[in-house]
Amino acid sequence: MWTVKRPWIAALVLLVGMPLLFVVYEGIQTLRILTVVERERDRWQRPADVLAALAITDGATVVDLGAGAGYFALKLSLLVSARGAVLAEDVRFESLAFLWIRRFFRGARNVRVILGTPNDPHLPAGAVDAVLIANTYHELSPPGPLLDAVFEAMKPGARLVIVDRTERDSTVRSAVRDGGHHEAQLAVVDDEARRHGFETLARDESFIDRPNDDEIWWMIVARKP
Repeated sequence: MWTVKRPWIAALVLLVGMPLLFVVYEGIQTLRILTVVERERDRWQRPADVLAALAITDGATVVDLGAGAGYFALKLSLLVSARGAVLAEDVRFESLAFLWIRRFFRGARNVRVILGTPNDPHLPAGAVDAVLIANTYHELSPPGPLLDAVFEAMKPGARLVIVDRTERDSTVRSAVRDGGHHEAQLAVVDDEARRHGFETLARDESFIDRPNDDEIWWMIVARKP
């Protein structure tokens, strides 16, 4: 019968191994939840229309600013193909860790994960064909430095698509609601984008309007002249 001559070794294995197993288990559960949530999101987010607004082609370099766990980044990966690149930027390390794992399992080698900072997304200058900022603009405070960085990274004629939400009964203000739930007004965001050099091509004030929701999603399509 096998016996442990050094009990401290077994204790060390348990001390290190159990937390590690718990982290792995929690990670697997989170990945499963993400799959379920994203399938539901596909039903109302209108991802095909968002991607179409970017007007990207095979081989393009696209930025998903505020990529999170990769809802749009992984879809963009398929559109640009192996010849292109998706620069998936976020300031949250944990979200990017899950994106990196999902990228690995899906074989999305053209997705480059970038850990940015609140004022600098660390994008290459003059190399980007399109930028998507989905459900993220309301987190930018202030948005000016990020808009300048995005503008600098884009090629002339490159598109910027911003998709975000506002309260159904809000007026002309940008607000932070109770519980830290942010929103962004289309008119305010459009004005900010123009002041930082972008040219507006289209605006949709009710891009996603579900009657039972307290919020309406809007979309702005702009470009770098």
